[in-house]
Amino acid sequence: MPYRPPPSLNLPPDNLEGVGEDTWMDVIHKMEEVYAKLVTDEVALEEKNAQLELSQQFIFSLLSSMSDVLIACNQDGQIEETNAALCELVGRNEQDLRGTPVLDLLADAQSIQRWQLAMYHAASHEVAVVELHLRDALGQSVPVDMSCTPRHNGNGRQVGRVLVGRPLGELKRAYHQLREAHDALKLAQQQLLHSEKMASLGRLVAGVAHELNNPISFVLGNVHVMQRYGKRLTQYLEAVHQLDLPPEMHALRQELRIDALVKDLPSLMEGTIEGAQRTTDIVNGLKRFSTASQGEVTPVELNAVIERAIHWVKKGTAPHFEIHWTPGPDCQVSGNAGQLLQVMMNLIQNASDAASSCTQPPGVAPQLNITLCQTNGQVEVRFEDNGPGIAPKHLSHIFDPFFTTKPIGKGTGLGLSISYGLVEQHGGQLSCHNLPQGGAVFVLHLPVLAT
Repeated sequence: MPYRPPPSLNLPPDNLEGVGEDTWMDVIHKMEEVYAKLVTDEVALEEKNAQLELSQQFIFSLLSSMSDVLIACNQDGQIEETNAALCELVGRNEQDLRGTPVLDLLADAQSIQRWQLAMYHAASHEVAVVELHLRDALGQSVPVDMSCTPRHNGNGRQVGRVLVGRPLGELKRAYHQLREAHDALKLAQQQLLHSEKMASLGRLVAGVAHELNNPISFVLGNVHVMQRYGKRLTQYLEAVHQLDLPPEMHALRQELRIDALVKDLPSLMEGTIEGAQRTTDIVNGLKRFSTASQGEVTPVELNAVIERAIHWVKKGTAPHFEIHWTPGPDCQVSGNAGQLLQVMMNLIQNASDAASSCTQPPGVAPQLNITLCQTNGQVEVRFEDNGPGIAPKHLSHIFDPFFTTKPIGKGTGLGLSISYGLVEQHGGQLSCHNLPQGGAVFVLHLPVLAT
């Protein structure tokens, strides 16, 4: 194809003959270089535009995902950029907020003064932290903890301010959640420590119970044999005493009080058997406690657990504490016998301490009434004491770890807290309130084992 010179040369036809071929070739090369440069510049421009678009999308995604409110304003305090968090807070879209003075978002005169002071500090290249009250979508005042920093352009000249902050309500909620998590961690740590102590105690008790079991078995076995021997000896002596014995034998019989001894032998044997049997029951209780402390879940008869708890408390720290309790119908629950025994003992001991800490009317002794009833697949056990009751300010903290109203050295504040946790582990509930006639009542609910 013949070459046609570009129109921009605008050479007259009669002068074409004067232009050499080399000149035309130079012009063509220059044009190719210019065109190639234009193509390269266009490709580079497209790449930069693509990078700029990606950067804008990245910045936009960051602003949209921020939970803190953000305001970028110019030197006059007019909003140039914001994010979705602020738009949601004030109930206005981004386009509407652009060009709006920050002062229009403030809810009171005090916030306006703080904002002006923050602008002054930011003008001096200082970072200012200020609490501003913004007007939300409903027109209510929302306190926001803002950090105001100066904003500069590429030449380092200050061109505005940037404010970033979070509503104080969210900070308070976050702090409250952190505090609850910390309290839960402390409670779990204390329960873990207590569980480890109980496991060690269970192993110790299991060893002691095993060591006691052998001599008690010997005592029971020997006493039963002695009972049989005693019957034979009694029968023999009765036959001997019917013979015609010399006066010396009758005198020796009176001197040694043989008749009284023979008469006392059965009661002595029965008392020994009863004592050994009671010791056996205690050993069996220790065995159940030691195995139950390891977390074994079995059907548990609740009446028997309450009776055992009453027996242990009265034999231990509260021998003169009056406990009124009548066993109810057979009540089976699924749980850990040792842990349920621990709960019952803690509640009974707590009632004893409370009732004994106050002055009772004349003729009235510290006492506890325990009742048990079953309704709708639940068993309810009530522990009603005649103590001073629980102060209203203490009712909400009565199950908190280490909370106690007892004097130093009289209580650790863990008994009711541990009992509350154990009841929850059994799928039940433990609550308390004051009685109208005085005293406090602890109410225990547990699911009844389906038969």
